[in-house]
Amino acid sequence: VQLQAFGGGLVQPGGSLTLSCAASGFTLNRPAIGWFRQVPGKERVAVACLSTNNDITYYPDFVKGRFTVSRGKAKNTVDLRIDNLTPEDTGVYYCATDLGQASSYALCHDRPPNWGQGTLVTVSS
Repeated sequence: VQLQAFGGGLVQPGGSLTLSCAASGFTLNRPAIGWFRQVPGKERVAVACLSTNNDITYYPDFVKGRFTVSRGKAKNTVDLRIDNLTPEDTGVYYCATDLGQASSYALCHDRPPNWGQGTLVTVSS
């Protein structure tokens, strides 16, 4: 099981960014995939999760309306689009999964065992 997040960079406040998570070693037809954010000194927090067997999504309240998780155009990828970025969105974004967990809600409320390398998003003018 391998995951790789990419697409981070420097973005101005108010801008948008799409991150991608490439999965290998398994097929995105059952396990949930989650996106998590970590800032220095704080724990990783879930920002969006997708159930790949039924495309049901889950978002914590603090991101609703600005974050969108979906299947990517490339095979075996999951994208995270962030709109109206603010400096508080700055952090390292990771994608993660648990092959035994199909629920997006459950994945976002748990700590998945499989993590990819993160990608840094910096929101600054």
